[in-house]
Amino acid sequence: MLNNWLALIIGNSRLHWAWFMGTNLQETWDTNHLPAEIIDLLIQGRASSILPGELLPSVLVSNLESQIPLYIASVVPAQTKLWKTYPQTKIITLDSIPLLGLYPTLGIDRALALLGGGETYGYPILVIDGGTALTFTGADGNRNLIGGAILPGLRLQLESLSQGTGLLPAISLPTNLPPRWAKETTTAIASGVLYTVLAGIRDFISDWYYQFPESKMAITGGDANWLLTYLEIEYPEIWHRLTADSRLIFFGIESIVFKLWSSYSS
Repeated sequence: MLNNWLALIIGNSRLHWAWFMGTNLQETWDTNHLPAEIIDLLIQGRASSILPGELLPSVLVSNLESQIPLYIASVVPAQTKLWKTYPQTKIITLDSIPLLGLYPTLGIDRALALLGGGETYGYPILVIDGGTALTFTGADGNRNLIGGAILPGLRLQLESLSQGTGLLPAISLPTNLPPRWAKETTTAIASGVLYTVLAGIRDFISDWYYQFPESKMAITGGDANWLLTYLEIEYPEIWHRLTADSRLIFFGIESIVFKLWSSYSS
């Protein structure tokens, strides 16, 4: 029985960690990408005495220094290569995911979140991931991938305007929805991005429910709470249908780990 293990999602912006005792999720953390030097310190068991406490949580450091099993899913090959030096690393690939109709370039993060959503809430399932990219991924009642869509996430859209123009400023996500018809630039940027994204979410959800009226629907990712706040104001009938769960991708990994563990042990 696998009693103590870690899951690591290597995302475009950050590392997403989960610590499990058996099938029970104990704790999660987000950290920055780590350089090879720090990974070497962790493998050597020297990190706890050298690294500043704010860089990595102490529980995570102690588990890594103990070299407990580490299951990795990654969308950043350079970081994956560094973590392959960890003795107990196991890389999760699309071939490991028990869903039908997966295509070769499907992101492993999307596939795992879809699996985690389906195994947790049931199929059919639509998963909306509000991360660096905003994605929609759906499966039917027979675990067949129906497909999905990808667009720039909220923050990426806001950043692209400031980086791609000479005069538009960088702005943060507002606490509440701005007026749709703005009278100054920062509010106009927020209005343009947010109302367009929300209308897009409504459109995808409407089409999904037309095809799968009995479907469950979950939202995850770093901007999920922002999206829920805005949807509650603008489209409360959609907000009411959504289940927020930041742990979907880890539940997908947990499902695979124990399926694989059982097959190895039998």
